[in-house]
Amino acid sequence: MHHFDWSGIPGALPTLWTGAIITFKITLIAIVFGIIWGTILAMFRLSSIKPLEWFAQIYVTLFRSIPLVMVLLWFFLIVPQVLQSVLGLSPDIDIRLASAMVAFSLFEAAYYSEIIRAGIQAVPRGQVNASFALGMTYAQAMRLIVLPQAFRAMVPLLLTQGIVLFQDTSLVYVISLADFFRTATNIGDRDGTNVEMVLFAGACYFVICVIAASLVKGLQKKVAR
Repeated sequence: MHHFDWSGIPGALPTLWTGAIITFKITLIAIVFGIIWGTILAMFRLSSIKPLEWFAQIYVTLFRSIPLVMVLLWFFLIVPQVLQSVLGLSPDIDIRLASAMVAFSLFEAAYYSEIIRAGIQAVPRGQVNASFALGMTYAQAMRLIVLPQAFRAMVPLLLTQGIVLFQDTSLVYVISLADFFRTATNIGDRDGTNVEMVLFAGACYFVICVIAASLVKGLQKKVAR
């Protein structure tokens, strides 16, 4: 029978916090850029310009059909040189972190775009027609009338997807990036407390996600009023 030894956890907290910062960085960057790129993709899907619509449809279908872990490995193993040349990354930057941020941003954008597209389509068409009658262009109508209403209704769904994203960041384990989960397992391997550290890491994810879900639920009630 395994005898649990939790005595090493307090001393490991500073190192675990360093890993947690990486997890939060990936989550925040992926949410921000995922929503921005997802909004553009959603507008492409709704565009009357067929090449834009086809591009967005192929992009969304592709990323939603491929496991996230494969996307992470592709960006880490196949395109690190491309990332460095296109983004102008310094050789001193950890390519694993940059790869993870780009992979998560592009992957999540496919899911955010579908949420945003549904939100845009939920806005009554009459409001768009009214904005055209006032002399607004399509871009102005989207920016001033449609998107603000759509995002107000979509915020809970976008944040819920952000919680799922936070959970998925543990998959950077496959590219040996020292996020919170990887750091916990490394400490467990070093101290012979692997079971304890994995359980502790799981408990931390659980608590954070439960708190975040409660906040989203409260926000959803406010939006519904």
